[in-house]
Amino acid sequence: MDLVLVGLPGSGKSAVGRRVASRHGASFVDLDDEIEAQAGRSVQEIFADEGEAGFRRRERAVVTALGLADPGAKLRRVIAPGGGAILDPRNRWELFRGRRVAWLDVRPEVIAQRLRRSPVVRPLIAGPDPLGRIRALAAARERFYSTGARINGLAEVSGVVSQVEAVLGSPTTGTTLLHAQTPIGEIVIGDGMAAIGLDGALRRLGARRAILVSEPGAWGAVGEGVAEGLRAQGWTVELVLLPAGEDAKRMPVIEDAARQLARLRVERREPLVAIGGGALGDPAGFLAAAYLRGVPWIGVPTTLVAQVDSSIGGKTGVDLPEGKNLLGAFHQPAAIVLDVSLLRTLPERQLRAALGEIAKMAALGDEALFTTLEADGEAIARGDAAAFDNGAVAEVVERAGWAKVEVVVADEREQGAAGGRITLNLGHTVAHALEAVDGYANLLHGEAVAYGLRAVTRIGVALGVTPPERAARIERLLNRLDLGRTPLPYPVDAVVEATGTDKKHAGGKLRWVLPTADGVVVRDDVPAEPVAAAVASVLAGAPAGGAR
Repeated sequence: MDLVLVGLPGSGKSAVGRRVASRHGASFVDLDDEIEAQAGRSVQEIFADEGEAGFRRRERAVVTALGLADPGAKLRRVIAPGGGAILDPRNRWELFRGRRVAWLDVRPEVIAQRLRRSPVVRPLIAGPDPLGRIRALAAARERFYSTGARINGLAEVSGVVSQVEAVLGSPTTGTTLLHAQTPIGEIVIGDGMAAIGLDGALRRLGARRAILVSEPGAWGAVGEGVAEGLRAQGWTVELVLLPAGEDAKRMPVIEDAARQLARLRVERREPLVAIGGGALGDPAGFLAAAYLRGVPWIGVPTTLVAQVDSSIGGKTGVDLPEGKNLLGAFHQPAAIVLDVSLLRTLPERQLRAALGEIAKMAALGDEALFTTLEADGEAIARGDAAAFDNGAVAEVVERAGWAKVEVVVADEREQGAAGGRITLNLGHTVAHALEAVDGYANLLHGEAVAYGLRAVTRIGVALGVTPPERAARIERLLNRLDLGRTPLPYPVDAVVEATGTDKKHAGGKLRWVLPTADGVVVRDDVPAEPVAAAVASVLAGAPAGGAR
């Protein structure tokens, strides 16, 4: 087996790692040492000559060169990555899978003292307020470090070594890539870890049983397996099954489900677990918000669009005959467990459509996500096994999902100004209009968002807001993903009129989210002419064989 030690610079990874390796006759691998040996220069010199981007490229190459984890029972390697290596989702994918991970947790005050005594001057303590910078670094990285077993790094080295060695005897079930405690709930991302992630969340909530809410498709595809995993952990499992799709979002269904909870004598502190896509998460979350005036709930989204979008943010809702989601509540889940392995059996159309939402997140200004989609988006859209195996799917789930977490935390109930949660509606005004004119019959939501993203990009160009080169890049990405290209049979006037019913109004004016060179701007003074022209152009479809 292999062991990976993570923690801040100065947390003792090298000292502890060498001691553990020596005890077990294992090799010790310091990734920074490996990088220096290959480059023939120190880390400081690499940074000076090649910048951080050059160093990170070398770092990823060294991580990849480690190869697969040794599955044997004997400890073979102890690996100590640099403090920042695990910021890269692909590095964590390569480092953590099949390996034990231990986090040497040391208070920032102690880290500062250790770094001051170090013969190597670290940039972290150069300049004013080094302790403040270390605290900020610790807060920013905790969601990556806490994927491992937490070790008290303040003990004597021998005591830390003993704690680390106890980790070697723990079983490995799946891989956790990110574990965050946020103001909108606990977020866990990983691969093959749904049952283990749920087990931990239920225990932290003090649950006495696992009450699962699902629908037939999700239950048959993944729910039964998750339930089996929970039973193996000793949980009593109860099931409330809702209808599939939009049929679940009707008030009679909610009443029937609530009566099932009453017969199960569900108490106010007992969490519900929603296993399914967005059409299941909406009513399950609403059920949790309404039953006993609110019980906790945990989301286990099973579709790509739910993992990166609809499961995050606490919006719950059901439909009325007069319209979709007209009844609902903001009710944040206590935890969201995002297991990318649950996506492997999704139909190609669902994967491809979800990339419309993910492309929107990239267009909001996430350069790393944009670059990843340009490199791997086509393989993800096809559902290629390689896109799962190389960590591309996990990376887009993490980058897109975490970006939404940050926006929602800053503006949980959509009360913020132009830079708040409204920015997530990039492309959605036209998308919602298309869905309404379509009667919610043919277009998947992410497909509609792709058309909407093209439309607002063209509106932005017409208004001088979106630089042509930025617009071209967005449209090239959508072409690569084969989204928003097929002509649509809807009347232009009907779609334009439907944009007027969009809920993003303030002071009687519709607010449009438009792309800029590196983000978005919100405008309430968009004339009718460019809107009609953009809608007409997207309804006509993108030219076949367009720029890629």
